[in-house]
Amino acid sequence: QVQLEESGGGSVQAGGSLKLSCAASGLTSSRYCMAWFRQAPGKEREGVAAIYMHSGVTYYADSVKGRFTISQDNAKNTLYLQMNSLKPEDTAIYYCAGGLRIYCGGLQKSEYGYWGRGTQVTVSS
Repeated sequence: QVQLEESGGGSVQAGGSLKLSCAASGLTSSRYCMAWFRQAPGKEREGVAAIYMHSGVTYYADSVKGRFTISQDNAKNTLYLQMNSLKPEDTAIYYCAGGLRIYCGGLQKSEYGYWGRGTQVTVSS
């Protein structure tokens, strides 16, 4: 089965950078959309960025455009999220997610069938 495991979270000051990784196993097709979501305390889980594995086309939430970059290393079955110019409002648990043959651009959590356990990102002011 598909398994996703995030790493790379931590605590940084505002303006700093972090790079998250998601190691994936069990992906038997390239027709996956892989994405990063986040959930802050008391808030809904929201989509941050997504990428089509077969084409590399990416999508971003408006709140992170120009600051975050999603990428993949298919040889290593690893998804990344480079986060720059971090703000306190980026503080959340970040989750890796995968969905087979779904539309990446909607960043709709209900469409994703596979989830990691999450990694905490804390940005202090």
